[in-house]
Amino acid sequence: MVEAPKTRPRTASRVAAVQALFQSEQAGDNAETVIDQFVRHRLGDLAGSDGFEDGRIPDAEVPLFAAIVRGAVRQQDTIDAMLSDALPADWPLARIDPVLRALLRCAGGELAGASAAPAKVIINEYLDVVRGFLTGPEPGIANAVLDRLARLLRVGEF
Repeated sequence: MVEAPKTRPRTASRVAAVQALFQSEQAGDNAETVIDQFVRHRLGDLAGSDGFEDGRIPDAEVPLFAAIVRGAVRQQDTIDAMLSDALPADWPLARIDPVLRALLRCAGGELAGASAAPAKVIINEYLDVVRGFLTGPEPGIANAVLDRLARLLRVGEF
């Protein structure tokens, strides 16, 4: 008997948050509208399917997903300033891949917020997420930027 793969609901929540923030920026929709769309149409199981059709993310935890998106949007100006300082000079925030930008904002919001997860766990989770979306130099840039942010925002953990 083959066992089903273990699910990672927190990682799935972070994937959904990155996708929602990306969609919000690309479509010009506010975060609450996108959160509502994801909760109604993209998160959770769909009867009669294996769960991943049409971009569904069946294992995401709705409260964590929504908290990440709201935190990133609420703190976006502060996070963006920190990201601009942390990014290499030839990678200005406005010109980086929009998926990477959404990911960095989600991770920054989570690191700056009241997340109970340790900074190293947050960084590792988002590195797993970025590797699922991008294969060029972006995962390395994300690692360096998130490490720098974590050291600024979570001084006591380092």
